[in-house]
Amino acid sequence: MAELAVNVDHVATLREARGAKYPDPVGAAMAAETAGADAIVVHLREDRRHVQERDVRILRQVVKTRLILEMAATSEMLGIALDIKPDTVTLVPEKREELTTEGGLDLITHQASIREAVATLKNAGIDVCIFIDPDLDQIKVAHKIDADAIEIHTGAFCDAENGFDRDREFSRIVDAAKIGTKLKLRVNAGHGIDYHSISAFKGLDEISEYSIGHSIVSQAVITGFDVAVRDMLRLIKAL
Repeated sequence: MAELAVNVDHVATLREARGAKYPDPVGAAMAAETAGADAIVVHLREDRRHVQERDVRILRQVVKTRLILEMAATSEMLGIALDIKPDTVTLVPEKREELTTEGGLDLITHQASIREAVATLKNAGIDVCIFIDPDLDQIKVAHKIDADAIEIHTGAFCDAENGFDRDREFSRIVDAAKIGTKLKLRVNAGHGIDYHSISAFKGLDEISEYSIGHSIVSQAVITGFDVAVRDMLRLIKAL
């Protein structure tokens, strides 16, 4: 059965919007775990627009499930990861001007530097996942550079405005999940998945984990974290 990794970045976004000390992403992570989340995800961005290094350090101390750190493959972030030692690092692309991560890492262009980052993290005993678009060539490079897992960027599917585009993009996700599995990579999925789009993944057993943040945090504003996480878990269990 696929697992749920809850991203609490946008709890920190609310905090930073007011320059306040609350809401606390650590508290949200604890609530998510209590509700049954299988892992907690945070993205420590170069510009520190939401999650701060202090948040990650506290989370490392208190998370009882698994702590997944999303980050760019920079020397600064590698140093932080080696010090904090999350259970998994997911390497992602990052641009200062973007609202959210806009696409997967281009492993074909940056193969050498990402290979070096993967080796550095794995030598420290940290599991490495790479966030990539559902592109078969990119997946083959992820396997070549010895990543443990891939996270398929599902944004194009979730944001598609018509049935034709949705079908086309979902077909790419299916193909990516199957080839990733054949290459012995663990296959995760994330970006833009909500309480409606998750149902499309029914029967796609190659996906081992869904990384979901914005939709859960948004729902939690209305229902609270416990209900929001339990509702998503129920939908995932029904896949």
